[in-house]
Amino acid sequence: MSVKVENLENNMAKLTVTVDADRFDKACDKAYQRQKKSISVPGFRKGKVPRALIEKMYGANVFFEEAADILLNEAYPEAYDESGLDIVSQPQIDIVQIEKGKEFIFTAEVALKPEVKLGKYKGVTVTKIDAKVTKTEVEAEVKRQREQNARTKSVKRAIKDGDTADINFEGFTDGVAFEGGKGENYKLVIGSHSFIDTFEEQLIGKKAGEDVEVNVTFPEQYQAAELAGKPALFKVHVNEVLAKELPKLDDEFVQDVSEYETVDEFKNAISEKLVAAKTENGKKAQEDEAITKIIADSKMDVPDAMVDTQVNRMINDMDQNMRSQGLTIQQYLQFTNSTIDQLKEQVKPDALKRIQSTLVLEAIAEEEKFEVSEEDIDAEIEKIAKQYGMKVADLKKNITDDDKKSITADIKVEKAVDLVMENIKERAKAKKSTTTTKKTTTAKKSTTTTKKTTAKKTTTTKKSTTTKKAAAKKSDEE
Repeated sequence: MSVKVENLENNMAKLTVTVDADRFDKACDKAYQRQKKSISVPGFRKGKVPRALIEKMYGANVFFEEAADILLNEAYPEAYDESGLDIVSQPQIDIVQIEKGKEFIFTAEVALKPEVKLGKYKGVTVTKIDAKVTKTEVEAEVKRQREQNARTKSVKRAIKDGDTADINFEGFTDGVAFEGGKGENYKLVIGSHSFIDTFEEQLIGKKAGEDVEVNVTFPEQYQAAELAGKPALFKVHVNEVLAKELPKLDDEFVQDVSEYETVDEFKNAISEKLVAAKTENGKKAQEDEAITKIIADSKMDVPDAMVDTQVNRMINDMDQNMRSQGLTIQQYLQFTNSTIDQLKEQVKPDALKRIQSTLVLEAIAEEEKFEVSEEDIDAEIEKIAKQYGMKVADLKKNITDDDKKSITADIKVEKAVDLVMENIKERAKAKKSTTTTKKTTTAKKSTTTTKKTTAKKTTTTKKSTTTKKAAAKKSDEE
């Protein structure tokens, strides 16, 4: 096999890979072995039809598609290694030549890791953490906890915003009931906006026992195409009105919901927790602000293909997370009345920010010549093992050399973050002016990710095996 590299514009490259004819023929034979049991020819038992006869009957190219898949899965990783390039996208494959008795030739267009010209990364100015907690914030949290422990009771009055209405309903379009538009004893929280248009608002002021005609219009992008944009009439019967009854805030309530004895102790503890949360969030915000400023002060040309690869990875992660909660990405798109392309556009800015963050942090690590010891790697493996509830020795058995490289890169990124944050300069948050209408703009909270998996996820596309996947696999086996 030979690999020819052609550098393109905008940090792109094209690999031209030539696989010898004999290897292509062996791939065709593999395809034949896989398919022969499903091929029927009169006079032959299934699985016993000679390859030459099948090719004569259906054409020499009958096994080409599967043979190409076999070779691409084998040859591209080999070409990746042989090229010596730092590839950061999935390849765009184009088959140039596929003929019986000839070499198999394909091209792979890939994005390369862009060079980063770092700007200032030490002494970056960030907004000082404001962890002050007001009495209003404490009272709001107390109220939230009371609402969490509230009970509902039936009331005789009219429906108000925030109440729960127990209703029977049936929907009609053009005078005809439509599928999925009927329900009985449905408990609808007024103000939750779980029903379309102004459905909930039209129930306010109604009492138990009343019949109500609710007129709404379905959204133009509604998941059920036959209803999209159409006006509808819902015939609603109010069965019952349920209102929240908050528990009295006293020592007895505090003792029931917490480890504290008095209301004052409870409020003081809430205040301390709010301060801790604000402090932690403030540190994250400072980190985001610092990295955002470093990105703005640095220069890099991120290829579109690199962004597209990160977008797809993020959507795949989203899909996996949703599946763990019993939901698919397709259902999510239906619920949000959006398409996969719209979702991709939505996550693209975050994808670009993640890439830029990783690139500048890796550049800082390189500039500072950070070293990673075996002790550092062992400590990281222990963290991962703890995260997955595994024994360290078991996890180490599943870790490959590529995983170790990934861990090393992640640790260097963490060291770069630590360096940046150890050298930040804090400034007080700008006060609102009473003499001018000009707004003070502050850096928005970045969606930058500096977690352990960032460097691996945004700078390599060669292998699908990562340390966390190895851990998950071992966990599944157990």
